[in-house]
Amino acid sequence: MVFKFRMKVFVFTLLLASAAAGCTTQSNAKAQAQAAFQAGEIAALRQQQDEQTPVVTIVGPVQNRQVPWVAGLTLAQAIATANYLDSRAPRQIIITRNGESATIAAKVLLDGTVISLESGDVIELRP
Repeated sequence: MVFKFRMKVFVFTLLLASAAAGCTTQSNAKAQAQAAFQAGEIAALRQQQDEQTPVVTIVGPVQNRQVPWVAGLTLAQAIATANYLDSRAPRQIIITRNGESATIAAKVLLDGTVISLESGDVIELRP
């Protein structure tokens, strides 16, 4: 319901902008509005898919960049699932959650410290 309202506001704004631009024919404005509407629908579907399949993203030398998130997923499990490819252990591990980053020395992980992850976390592995 909220999405449909936002989409209508977006299309209306796009139409106003097209009208204000001047030399736009009515058919061009309609085509632009339809393209914008379709782009919004595609973005909404992607967002729904992301919400249905929560993941953790791993950046660095790994085989699988997306790891399915499940309750209780730990950093060590995510790295193992991603299949770390470098022969050297990572020097730094950076976890980004909701725009905030924390750097962890790999030694902490190798010492057995359990670090829980949340859906949407981005893990950067620096060898």
